[in-house]
Amino acid sequence: MSDGIPDESADVVGVLTEQVEARFGMAMDQMKAAVAAAPTANPDATGIVKWHGLLVEAQSVLERAEDDLLAALQSQPSEVDDPTMRLAHRVNAAVTARDGRAMVVRWLLDPDAPGKKDLAAERLARLRPPRTGPAVQTSAPNRPAGTAAPATAWRSAGAVR
Repeated sequence: MSDGIPDESADVVGVLTEQVEARFGMAMDQMKAAVAAAPTANPDATGIVKWHGLLVEAQSVLERAEDDLLAALQSQPSEVDDPTMRLAHRVNAAVTARDGRAMVVRWLLDPDAPGKKDLAAERLARLRPPRTGPAVQTSAPNRPAGTAAPATAWRSAGAVR
């Protein structure tokens, strides 16, 4: 906003851009060019470039919405009319979109983020050759004579159907 009040959240794009550049050791323009040239070479870089672009776009939308709202508020009498309220809602929606995209970029930058370990295991599993046999034993284990079957044990435990 250009009303003289510092908007720390607007710095989010700058801070995340610096973090991305530090992690990959190159400027965003270089990263974009590298990803465009070889999009499958580094899936992490490709994802970050995509979401960083969405973040920058969301920040631009937010700034335009804030400017429109500020102009409307400056021309308002004491009460806010419906069109100005719609502009305020547009600003709120733009903040939500920008913050959500910033969260995705932060998550992509953090190798220890929740869910990343599962993704790494899933990717690794896709690289392994498929199994040739069942993952678990498929036949019933041998039981000593006189041992109750599981259904009998289940019923005797008071299970209700």
